[in-house]
Amino acid sequence: MQGVCLKLFVSEAQRHEDSLLYEWLLEQAKALGIRGGTAIRAMAGYGRHGRLHEEAFFELAGELPVEVEFLLGETEAGQLLDLLRRHQLRLCYAMTAAEYGITE
Repeated sequence: MQGVCLKLFVSEAQRHEDSLLYEWLLEQAKALGIRGGTAIRAMAGYGRHGRLHEEAFFELAGELPVEVEFLLGETEAGQLLDLLRRHQLRLCYAMTAAEYGITE
């Protein structure tokens, strides 16, 4: 199948509507009929502010990056991004063309 890979970047403790944001994103995508998504916790990373976050004893809990990734059609990606705008969520994202399927 042809579509896109949509990646959203959040902090592990970031919340929206009384839920962890990455869980909320997965639930909303499921409600839109998107067939699957994955939340991946990073070992280290930095964002637009340049502050490095990495797993270490002294790292503040909840500051590691989480990537929430979906393989989906362009229409579904647009619906999900529109939902984020309606909820006034300002999230960094990347969207690239993708071919995906199931091996036989």
